[in-house]
Amino acid sequence: MKTMYTTDKIRQRFRLKASGTQYRTLWQVLHLDPFLLLSLLALITFGFFILYSASNQNFDIILQEIIHISFALLLMFIIAQLHPSIYQRWSPWLFGVGTLLLITVLIIGHINKGAQRWLSLGFLHFQPSEIMKLAIPMILAWFYTYRPLPPKTKDLLLSTLIILIPVMLTIKEPDLGTAVILAIGGSCILFLAGMRWRLIFLLILLMLIAAPIMWHFLHGYQQQRLLTFFNPERDPLGAGYHIIQSKIAIGSGGILGKGWLQGTQSHLHFLPEHSTDFIFAVCGEEFGLLGSITLLLIYLCIIARCIYITMRSQNTYTRLLSGSLTLMFFFSVFINLGMVCGILPVVGIPLPLISYGGSSMITTMASFGILMSIHGHRNLLSQ
Repeated sequence: MKTMYTTDKIRQRFRLKASGTQYRTLWQVLHLDPFLLLSLLALITFGFFILYSASNQNFDIILQEIIHISFALLLMFIIAQLHPSIYQRWSPWLFGVGTLLLITVLIIGHINKGAQRWLSLGFLHFQPSEIMKLAIPMILAWFYTYRPLPPKTKDLLLSTLIILIPVMLTIKEPDLGTAVILAIGGSCILFLAGMRWRLIFLLILLMLIAAPIMWHFLHGYQQQRLLTFFNPERDPLGAGYHIIQSKIAIGSGGILGKGWLQGTQSHLHFLPEHSTDFIFAVCGEEFGLLGSITLLLIYLCIIARCIYITMRSQNTYTRLLSGSLTLMFFFSVFINLGMVCGILPVVGIPLPLISYGGSSMITTMASFGILMSIHGHRNLLSQ
């Protein structure tokens, strides 16, 4: 009797009774996905060790990152508690506010390193373009919830306009990297909505035709980055310096790496932006091939779980939104790793949850909060 009583007490402590003989785990009550949460915590922990070394043990940077991580986790938890119908209802408003903020930042935005991307609140600087990483998928998922699928031509044209407005405003800042991610996020919605393949090929053809025209709208340093991509050695001390030093750092790590805090490229300041865009090079130098593979496997676990959540989504809005957020996260990782390794042009995209920066981390964790909300409330959604 005593053993049965103890067992029941343990069961009641870790499981909450919902109705009748049905029990919900504590994770279900909190609307958190344990596999996804643990994978995210593993990635953040690994990234914290990399950043600690990349920043040369800079206490100010570490303290700021701890604040970023704490706030991002709290925001993810809060967002996970809200029902997806709330996000669906507020999608147009979030897009409208985000667009107004993008216009505002071009007028009175804070300028740093020649770019006008931030709004300053005195104690906080944030990038409105980061909000659009959530707003664009949300508004398009909302739009196609009330439209027949696959989408018709007129709906695709309107969707393209919705995507282009924030993308062009972001390019104007200039922030080519974020603009690319915004365009990818919107395009993913169109693809998931069932856009016909002939239209996809037509758009690709139009992009290739428009490429020479768009070239003239790029800033000089952006043009230089694209030219350097094809031949970094043409300017080894200028435009090609970043990618050359990044390759040296990754290659010098070998199989096992030089050891934590033992990297030379970052600690001796040969590697530019080693705490932000090129932080993966620090991982490759200090942890070697095995450390880099470990990091990639954690990313793979996160993406695989997000795909699982997308497949179990129960209505059009949640399916399109979760699928788009998953693909945006994947492409953010892919593009950053590609540019650090030299297989893609340098466009200034941080490595998600690893690179130093508050806006990117908060937005990324907010997107995972939405995914957890979709998964945690799936039995309450209408088919």
